[in-house]
Amino acid sequence: MYKSIIANTLRFFSDQSLNTPMVPIQSVQDKKDILVETDVKDTYISCYYPKGATGENLPVYINLHGGAFIMNSKEMDDPYCRQIANNTGCVVINVDYAKAPEYPFPGPVEQSYQLLHWIKDHAKDLKIDPEKIMVGGQSSGGNIMAALCLLLKERNEPQPLLQVLICPMLDFVTPHADKPEGDPGRARFPQAAHFLNLCYVPERNQAEHPLASPVLAPHTDKLAPALIIAAEYDAFSQEAETYADKLRNASVPVRHEVFEDCYHAFTHLGPELKAQQAWTMIENEIRKTIQS
Repeated sequence: MYKSIIANTLRFFSDQSLNTPMVPIQSVQDKKDILVETDVKDTYISCYYPKGATGENLPVYINLHGGAFIMNSKEMDDPYCRQIANNTGCVVINVDYAKAPEYPFPGPVEQSYQLLHWIKDHAKDLKIDPEKIMVGGQSSGGNIMAALCLLLKERNEPQPLLQVLICPMLDFVTPHADKPEGDPGRARFPQAAHFLNLCYVPERNQAEHPLASPVLAPHTDKLAPALIIAAEYDAFSQEAETYADKLRNASVPVRHEVFEDCYHAFTHLGPELKAQQAWTMIENEIRKTIQS
């Protein structure tokens, strides 16, 4: 009960980036809002269709927002989904995934898995190519997308063409106080991060599960090629580097970029120039993947 009370309090102050998007808000050809049933929770998604889209088999990029597993909504990524759609020619599907503590691990991972299958099953209605799916997420969303790729491997199912992990939280085992936190405010209160972690992985030994902490995955071969974006002064920068090395050592194509003088969630909170550079990098990687 106390977790939900605190989580709801934090949610009241969340979505700071809604008021200060790092990119201009663009119009798109169409935006469709759909409610998808899953065993975890009914899921609201928004599908953004790029300007000038005329085909019936468009590539698709599935996006999960950040929010420490407990807060924010897909609306925080609305400006970025619009830009990605227009600049890549993809349909961008923005997901309002289930939040902890009400829906702890492994709920959001299984939800994302079922949603992926729903998207493939409804490819004709969505006007997308089910063979050209890419996934990405920020912070907690990056964790869930990395876990989704591991789950697909575990179940011997096809990988996405690309996984984009932006400032991903990939290690629940290492205490936040032992991570290289560069933000003085976040560093001063590691117990806050501990609370957030317990919301998502409340049960004993869950933190060690590879689908919760992908850095602990024993086998990372044959996973989707990855673009991993990190911030120099982010507590999660070290685990992002560890995961990038792990994928690279397993012969998975990886592009790992660290943005200097930046903190966690810089893609949404700035500095604006660095944020725009990161989004351009993501769009370039998506275009390159589509063309290859």
